[in-house]
Amino acid sequence: MNIIKPQSGQIFTIKKGESIKITDIEGEQVADFWAFNTNNDGEFMSPGVSIDCNNKLLISTGDVLYSNLYNPLLEIIEDTTGSHSLIYPCCRQEMYDSFYDSKGKIHPNCFRNMNDSLQHLGKKVWKEIHPFNIFMNVIIQTSGRVSVQKPITTAGDHIIMRSLVENITMLITSCSVDSGNCNGGRCSTIGVEIIS
Repeated sequence: MNIIKPQSGQIFTIKKGESIKITDIEGEQVADFWAFNTNNDGEFMSPGVSIDCNNKLLISTGDVLYSNLYNPLLEIIEDTTGSHSLIYPCCRQEMYDSFYDSKGKIHPNCFRNMNDSLQHLGKKVWKEIHPFNIFMNVIIQTSGRVSVQKPITTAGDHIIMRSLVENITMLITSCSVDSGNCNGGRCSTIGVEIIS
């Protein structure tokens, strides 16, 4: 098992038919997940298209993550919580400046961690990354307001997704938000396994 340390990220690739298992090692930790077609980085995972094609905001076992070109990328084949979000962007420095008054102090963030992973592979830097927030517990009220609550995951909860395209590159982070409910007020580790 590969271990993603708190407030950091890693990059993975799998082929068609292979699966990726993402595990919350200690519980109450969100993993930001984003992917693109390795053979065409102009085709990438789109939460908006995934909502459109699945016809729902909350996805779980049997549902599919779609690309910006409306092609299926990954199918969720196992999910022990059913608690994830497609509506929030990556945390980034500007968010900490705005919401947490970081006063310009650099804070680890998923947007930077994902782009750092890409740069190490010589890939382009993305100006906007909208992830699938695995294990994030978002409450959608009838009024339309949303709120982030403490994750419902306990140690060992996981999700398994199978690739539906020839080659897919995935960016995964252990979310860096260490205040509020998002990660239960602290950041911990995420486990990743490739399953052939």
